[in-house]
Amino acid sequence: MRFMPSVLRYAALSLGVVFATSALAADELQLIESINSYRSQPQRCGTQASNELPPLSADPRLRLPASGAVDLQQAMTSAHYPMVNVQAITLNGPRDAASAMKAIQESFCQVVLDPQFVDIGVNRVDRDWRIVLARPLLTAKLGDAQSEGQKLLAQLNTARSQARQCGGQSFAAAAPLAWNATLGTVAQDHSRDMANNNYLDHKDRDGRTPGDRAELSGYSGQLVGENIAAGQDTVGKVVDGWLASPGHCANLMNPQYQELGAAYATDPKSNAGIYWTAMFGAP
Repeated sequence: MRFMPSVLRYAALSLGVVFATSALAADELQLIESINSYRSQPQRCGTQASNELPPLSADPRLRLPASGAVDLQQAMTSAHYPMVNVQAITLNGPRDAASAMKAIQESFCQVVLDPQFVDIGVNRVDRDWRIVLARPLLTAKLGDAQSEGQKLLAQLNTARSQARQCGGQSFAAAAPLAWNATLGTVAQDHSRDMANNNYLDHKDRDGRTPGDRAELSGYSGQLVGENIAAGQDTVGKVVDGWLASPGHCANLMNPQYQELGAAYATDPKSNAGIYWTAMFGAP
């Protein structure tokens, strides 16, 4: 019988634990990526249809124990995560991220497709999974809607100044956008309507599209596009979310667009709290 010194046996055991831990962590990250990929495309969940949604940001404060009872509000307080809403999904049985994602699509699609959620945490231990989604309190001190729209313009122009990959599409660097006051008003009105009436959609409550609203406002451009977001309380978070979403990224990198108007609106009674609209145009 071959003898392995105890030091070597301990080293081998430790290495095995490291590999197992790394594999679990990789599965957690893969599940977050799968959820964000799922959100990035229009989906049907039961009788409801969702729009393309921005990705959720991984937040270690939302990584709660994978099994057992958890008081979510107390856990958020202990983690120093000031939140408006939080929801957890608990799974038992999925052997990997793909199996966990299938279970989520079948039973919890409404949770992961809820536009109010901004952050996510995933913890896996063996075949136990806990996925936590949350919407934080708005903590950033924002300027007025139009001034934040101008900041959004600046950051979008910075993004357009570099070539980038948006999903399967490659884009060269694009010319900077110029501010258009008419599009800014259209953006502000739509953000306000979404906030006051608690929805996130490119069509307003009367069924008008971005092009319809731009035309009604007197914008004479021949091409109009729109990006919307909800829940993010800074311009930087909004732009990062759009850049991580293939459809939003392609829209903001489109070289045909030459003008932009953007604004946000808040309503504490709404699910997401804050709503953003960026209107792109080409004269």
